[in-house]
Amino acid sequence: VQLQASGGGLVQAGGSLRLSCAASGRTFSNYAAGWFRQAPGKEREFVGAINRIAYSTDYADSVKGRFTISRDNAKNTVYLQMNSLKPEDTAVYYCAATRSNPIVGNLRRSGAYEYWGQGTLVTVSS
Repeated sequence: VQLQASGGGLVQAGGSLRLSCAASGRTFSNYAAGWFRQAPGKEREFVGAINRIAYSTDYADSVKGRFTISRDNAKNTVYLQMNSLKPEDTAVYYCAATRSNPIVGNLRRSGAYEYWGQGTLVTVSS
């Protein structure tokens, strides 16, 4: 499966953005998906994950209550709605997918995913 992330940009603190991850090449409902981010000089970190049929989601503590991950399997797309953005949310955001179907809490590791998108830059100004 090929993944294409989009929707990044520049936003002021307190604002919102919605990232999209469009999948092609396979039936996306067969894949669990996740979002990760990497800030300059830092390691890639988990943001959120969603299982194949969107019944379960998981979030990093740093974004819980502000970010929402969802998916539309008919459109082969996973979304990350980001509200109340903070300057520390500035990073390149990556979407990822896996054919495996673990419990959603086991999707926090980057090694759990076989497929990655190219990343989209989110910059939050103070």
